[in-house]
Amino acid sequence: MHSLHVNGFDMPYLDIGQGPPLVCVHGSLCDFRIWSAVLGPLTRSHRVIAVSLRHFFPAHWDGVGDTYSIAQHVDDVIAFIEAFNTKPVDLMGHSRGGHICFRAAQRRPDLLRKLILAEPGGELDATLDPDFKPGPSPLAARFAACAAEIAKGDIDGGLQMFMDALEGPGAWKRIPATSKQLLRDNATALIGQTRDQRPPFSKADAEAIKTPTLFIGGANTKGVLPKVLHALAANVKGSRTEMIPGTTHPMFEQAPQRYCEIVLEFLSA
Repeated sequence: MHSLHVNGFDMPYLDIGQGPPLVCVHGSLCDFRIWSAVLGPLTRSHRVIAVSLRHFFPAHWDGVGDTYSIAQHVDDVIAFIEAFNTKPVDLMGHSRGGHICFRAAQRRPDLLRKLILAEPGGELDATLDPDFKPGPSPLAARFAACAAEIAKGDIDGGLQMFMDALEGPGAWKRIPATSKQLLRDNATALIGQTRDQRPPFSKADAEAIKTPTLFIGGANTKGVLPKVLHALAANVKGSRTEMIPGTTHPMFEQAPQRYCEIVLEFLSA
C-alpha cells in the first residue's frame, strides 16, 4: 500500500502491474480491496492504481464531520490524478465511485484517456427521467434508517437493511463472509452518505462528457441503477454499453473474467 498527499489527506492506494495507468474508484461501503477479483487479469497489461477514498478503510472513521461528500471525493480524485506521475489515465468507477468518476470527467477531461462506469450511482433529474419528482430520492429515507442503526452500534443490522434496500430482500444473507467484513470495515461511511447532497444527473451533464466512455451493468440488477445507466449511456455521445448476463450490481465480483474481457477490449480499442 502507498499513499499520496492530496487536499490535506493521505490517500491510500494500491499500485500493481505495468503498462498504461488505470485508476479505480470504489463505491459505497467499499475500499480498494473491492477490486481484488479483477486485479490478476487487469494487471497483465495495465498498471492498476486502486484508491481508497477519504474516510474509508484503512481509515477507521467515526462518522463525525462534514468532509464526507461527493464534492470532496471528486476534488480528491482530481487532485490525486494531477499529483500522480503519469497522465492522462484511464478512470474506472463502480456505483458511487462511478458517480465520482463521471463528475471528474465532466470537470477535467484533460486528465483522462478513457472512462469506465460500472452502474454509476445517483439520481436523474427531470431532463432524463419523465417520472422525476422533486425532493429526496425514494431510497434516501431507507438509507438514513440504515445509517441510524449503524450509528447506534448495530452494524450488521444497518448493513442488512442497506443491502436489502439496494438489491432486494435476502441480499445480505447471500453475501460471502469476506465481503461482509469489507462492508463492516466501512459501515460508518453510510452515516456520511446521508449528508452527501449529491446533485442528480442531467441531460446536459451527460452531453458534456467527451471522454470515450464504457458503461457496464449487471443484467439482473434491479431498481434505479439500470435506469440511471441506460439514461446516461443514451446521452453520452459515442458511449458503449455492455450488460453481463447472470450478474447484479457487484458484477465484477460475480463474473470477473467476463468483466475484465470487456474492460480490456475497450481500453485497447
